[in-house]
Amino acid sequence: MNKSLKVCVASLMLLFLVAFGLAAGAGAQEANTPAGNAALIKALDNAMDPGEGQKKLEFMVGTFDVKIRVWLEPTQPAIESHAVAVHTWVLGHRYVQTMLSGFIMGEAFNAIGYVGYDNVAKKYVASEMDSGSTGMEWYSGAIAPDGKSAKLTTTIQDAMTLKPIKLEMRLTIDPEGDHVTQLWQADASGKMYKTIELQYKRKKS
Repeated sequence: MNKSLKVCVASLMLLFLVAFGLAAGAGAQEANTPAGNAALIKALDNAMDPGEGQKKLEFMVGTFDVKIRVWLEPTQPAIESHAVAVHTWVLGHRYVQTMLSGFIMGEAFNAIGYVGYDNVAKKYVASEMDSGSTGMEWYSGAIAPDGKSAKLTTTIQDAMTLKPIKLEMRLTIDPEGDHVTQLWQADASGKMYKTIELQYKRKKS
C-alpha cells in the first residue's frame, strides 16, 4: 500500500474510532499529529503487509488431486473418494483461497476456504464452508517451527446434540507441496478421533 493511501486509511480509522467513542479526546488529538499519524501508519504496515507468515503458505498454492477418506464411525473402514482442489493467492498474497470439487459417497461435494496469517494476533487462521453444511468453521493455530506440520482448532455446535464440540485440523507438509489435512473431532469423553483425511498430490504441469 502506498504512503498516501495509508495516510488516508489512517485518517478514516481515526474518524471511526472517534465516532464510536473509542478514542479519548486527548488521545485522538495526539493521533492526529504527524507523529501520531506516523505511528498509526507503522501499525497499519505491520497489520496489512504480507510477510514471512504468509510466505509459509506457499506450499498450498497450485492444483491438486485429492484422495478423500471419511470415517462415519472410528471403528469402521474409511469411505474413499476423489476430488480436485485449486488453491490460489488472493488479495495481494494475503490469503490462500481453496476451492475443492469432488464426490463423497457418490454425492457431489464442494468446499471453499481461506487460509491466512494474522500479523497482529500472530497466528494462522482458516475458514471453511462446504455443500455438506450450512455452517462456517473458523480455525486458528500455528505451523510447527520446522514447517513440516500444523495444527488449528475450533469449536462448533454438534448437529445431533446441539452441544459444542472441539475440532482439530492437523496438517503434514511435504517440501514439494504435497500435504495431508486431517480433521479430528472430540467424542463425549473429550477423546479425539479422526473423521476426515484429505491427501493432496500436486498435479504436474
